[in-house]
Amino acid sequence: MSTVAAARRVLVIAGLGNGSGTGGSTARLFSRAGYSVALVARGADSVEKIAKEINLAGGDASAFPVTSYGAQEISDVWGSIRSKYPAPNYTINAAVFNLGHRVWKNFLDVTPTDLHESIAIHVEAAFSFAREAIITFKANEIQEPSGKRGTLIFTGATASLRGNTMTSAFAAGKFGLRALAQSLSKEFGQDNIHVAHTIIDGVILTDRLLELRPEFKGKPDISVNPESIANAYLYLVNQDRSALTWELDLRPAHEKW
Repeated sequence: MSTVAAARRVLVIAGLGNGSGTGGSTARLFSRAGYSVALVARGADSVEKIAKEINLAGGDASAFPVTSYGAQEISDVWGSIRSKYPAPNYTINAAVFNLGHRVWKNFLDVTPTDLHESIAIHVEAAFSFAREAIITFKANEIQEPSGKRGTLIFTGATASLRGNTMTSAFAAGKFGLRALAQSLSKEFGQDNIHVAHTIIDGVILTDRLLELRPEFKGKPDISVNPESIANAYLYLVNQDRSALTWELDLRPAHEKW
């Protein structure tokens, strides 16, 4: 058996919330699929709780809490992850950037700080995360049967494609995230690195949403199940190089286009 085939695959995911949304669902699904999972998020208690849950279920997860999503801290945490999961025993071949910073305000109420924070998360942090992921992937051997060195996924939103009232700062950041993802997809596809962007067009069914909007409970037609998003992410990672998806649009059946 080759070294690549024997190495345990590793997913790095940034952005977990309280664990009930896209980040937590993706971490759990990849763990069940045989991946070790590196969890990156602010708030040590929350990250360690999710890691403990996965480990108690028989998986292998490690918490990498950060105090901020600054470019340098993102770069530093990747160094810690590579030390925790070194080659040849591990291959870090999947990464998901799931961070978001919502700003819902009328344009004249948006402050320079609001705009800066949106750009800092959606563009600057994404840039740093992507840089470290791609450097890591470029050191990987091509893995069969996919023929890829790694897959990098960015979680986008409806605002990645169109602005609306109340979304001027949020959409500016998400537009920038999509542009970054598309540029990387075109540049690094030739290195057998798969970069994909997803548009989540609809509200995601999390614990927090149900607290605020209990009417969404039991109505999958009007909200996005985070486990379904996770399934889509695993599908993207498993795609082979002959037919790669650059952008995937996910929405509930009753979402208004």
